[in-house]
Amino acid sequence: MSCIRFPKIITAGITLNFWVNLTAYPASNGWSLVAYLRGNSAIDLQSQVDGNQHLFNIPAEITKNYKAGHYGYSLRAIYSTGLIDEIESGVVEIKADLASLTDNTDLRSHAQKTLAAIEAVIENRATLDQERYRINNRELYRTPFDTLVKLRGFYRAEVAREQAKACGKSVFGKVIRVRLE
Repeated sequence: MSCIRFPKIITAGITLNFWVNLTAYPASNGWSLVAYLRGNSAIDLQSQVDGNQHLFNIPAEITKNYKAGHYGYSLRAIYSTGLIDEIESGVVEIKADLASLTDNTDLRSHAQKTLAAIEAVIENRATLDQERYRINNRELYRTPFDTLVKLRGFYRAEVAREQAKACGKSVFGKVIRVRLE
């Protein structure tokens, strides 16, 4: 399998437009490409001939109906005689079309939601000292405070990594410059 840079993220409601140039499978010589996406729904993408290249040009009117989620994909070259080769496979994420979302949609990541939940528990824990108690044969266990603090630190770091990545910064931390003379 080769690396042809199939999009790793597709946004619903936005035109999907990319070219694939495969010298072993030229579009002008009877080859076509089909991408099969399977996940929350089944999506088939058919390429068009553009010289020797394969053009995927899916209009926004079609992508707006894509359901958000993670999909497995298989990119296949198909020859006019029926020969089929798998060129690449992997995972692609389809993001929701913001224009079609309702008022009450929570777009925070898992890490952001979890951090908020942990911080809410810590804030309400100040007056609750018991980690475990029993009433009428029912027991309730609470997460120990030090565990909550450790989890909060973990998820704060995860949220910071997400934010750094979204801003194009290094996800590995500080950049160290070395000058060799």
